[in-house]
Amino acid sequence: MIQLLSIRVLRRRTSQLSQLSLGLALVGCALLVPATAAAQVRLPRLVSNGMVLQREAPVRIWGWAKPGESVSVAFLGKTYRATTGPNGQWRVTLPAMKAGGPYEMSLTASNALSIKDILVGDVWLCSGQSNMETPMSRLRDKYPDVIAQATNPRIRQFDVPLTYAFDKPRTDLTGGKWTEANPQTVLQFSGVAYFFAKEINAKYNVPVGIIKDAVGGSPAESWLSADALRQFPTYEQQAAKYKDSALVAGIRQREGAAVASWYQSLHQADQGEARGQQKWSAPDYDASTWATMNVPGYWDKDSPLGPVNGVVWFRKEVEVPASMVGQPARLELGTLVDADSTYLNGQLVGTTGYQYPPRKYDVKAGVLKAGKNVVVVRLINNTGRGGFTPGKKYQLTAAGQTLDLRGPWQYKLGATMPPTPGTTTFQYQPGGLFNGMIAPVLPYAIKGVLWYQGESNTGHSQDYQALITGLITDWRKHFQQPNLPFLYAQLPNFMAVKPEPSESDWAALRDAQRRLLAVPHTGMAVLIDAGEWNDIHPLDKQTPGHRLALAAQKVAYGDAKVVASGPLYQTMQVAGNKVTLSFASVGGGLVAKGGGPLKGFAVAGPDKKFVWAQARIEGKKVVVWNDQVPNPTVVRYAWADNPEGANLYNKEGLPASPFTTEPQLSMPTGRL
Repeated sequence: MIQLLSIRVLRRRTSQLSQLSLGLALVGCALLVPATAAAQVRLPRLVSNGMVLQREAPVRIWGWAKPGESVSVAFLGKTYRATTGPNGQWRVTLPAMKAGGPYEMSLTASNALSIKDILVGDVWLCSGQSNMETPMSRLRDKYPDVIAQATNPRIRQFDVPLTYAFDKPRTDLTGGKWTEANPQTVLQFSGVAYFFAKEINAKYNVPVGIIKDAVGGSPAESWLSADALRQFPTYEQQAAKYKDSALVAGIRQREGAAVASWYQSLHQADQGEARGQQKWSAPDYDASTWATMNVPGYWDKDSPLGPVNGVVWFRKEVEVPASMVGQPARLELGTLVDADSTYLNGQLVGTTGYQYPPRKYDVKAGVLKAGKNVVVVRLINNTGRGGFTPGKKYQLTAAGQTLDLRGPWQYKLGATMPPTPGTTTFQYQPGGLFNGMIAPVLPYAIKGVLWYQGESNTGHSQDYQALITGLITDWRKHFQQPNLPFLYAQLPNFMAVKPEPSESDWAALRDAQRRLLAVPHTGMAVLIDAGEWNDIHPLDKQTPGHRLALAAQKVAYGDAKVVASGPLYQTMQVAGNKVTLSFASVGGGLVAKGGGPLKGFAVAGPDKKFVWAQARIEGKKVVVWNDQVPNPTVVRYAWADNPEGANLYNKEGLPASPFTTEPQLSMPTGRL
């Protein structure tokens, strides 16, 4: 069985190729021009053509100009004036407006500017890590009709570039622009945010602006301000260390050199690309002496290869019928651990630098030939085990026909290396993303926050409730919106199913997320039926978007009648060997989805040894028991990395949140 993720794996799988772009992000921070350097009026990136302004709330328009300069802003028949302060900053506040547009705004100082195509509607800040970041382009095979029909100028996205900073909050973003949705541009929209915006736009008939402000792999603490970090001494100390720009530059230089040296040594040692001999990617290379391995699968200590790091070459001969020849083709290779270069008949058809993106390589017409074709994968494994992720598609498709590539592949070790040297992922350090990516957005009025994050905090789930409670309070203070709706996705099901009740970091973090509902003006989308056991980036982004939209209808739009959630555990009562559980958000009533008995419940006595339990619905309650547990003290539901089979829903089709009846775990001493 596969165990795909730990916090260590999640962070170390970042593409080595991406380190250059991360460095550029840091350089971008250093190159920001001080606002006072410009004599003419200048606007922040967000205040630009195509922007969506928040309806029915005061709206701040701000920028920079020469100190003491008068600035006027004309909008919707009214003019607003401001004078810049000694720091060159100015700001005006527009009164609450109804939804509408497009409009134009004019600004006059020593120069004149105009902002065109402005809409007034609802603006949502969409933040978190990779499942919020995942673009529609990754989902094009799952949602082709949605993408084809995406033309809607009333849905727009601003994509905030990756930027981190430790010395102080930045005043502007390093790039980005407002883009309206159409079949081409929507490919860069956040999948979750787009489905959410699509539903809100349809229901309330208002423009929707998405500020996509997410970074893959980012832990919660990276999104906290310096003020919020004071609650968490360990994280505050980490943040303080990186305020030394010389220290950061030195670390980047040393670590970058070490990684570059590793790849150079790997290339030099790789026998498959050795000078003076035929390349192993050549279609006529004689691989008759190579060993075989079943694909998909991994190599590790129990495999013939052993737990090696370095590069392993894989090769498979495929018989292609003449009917597939002369047409464009697609080669699909699931996901690979870690980086690959893939060849078809000696031609490089695709390369990916890290494990998570699906390998879907388009092949030009003319590459396939009738008869024997050769697929070769040069697979680099940086650390841990490498290989081909089980449960994915491995196939070659052309002219409406598909050839299955699963089964035996030949393989040969090209080079053995020690694990890749570790690197400091600076954008994951406490406070860095707040300073670089949230602080510049703060003057912009928003309707609420969508948050999809938590995978990177599963290693210390007992901290999570405090971290996110602090984050919510922090952002509400900085946005000057004390009741700012904060809607979040609970972690989906992931990793292998376990046959018996067991401890689970993912379940513990989901429970911390459930308890966050005690914070006013929050809402949660339960997703334990929307994940994939073998992919931390499940393709179903419509379900999270829909359930977050339900939460928004209740929390942000005040629709008291909407059933926004599945059943939520409230209380327990014990009588003999039976435990009766009460729930909120039962909607039209509790049901066992699919019929049959309730599944997913476990019970324990004073010894805390959990066993599967029987359960039945009695009205709006659930009775749980196991005849072998005469004195039950604790009940858990869907308490697993992947709680497959858990089937408590309400009649509206929304799943119950996982929970434990145990009191909240105490905070670990010295952690925060």
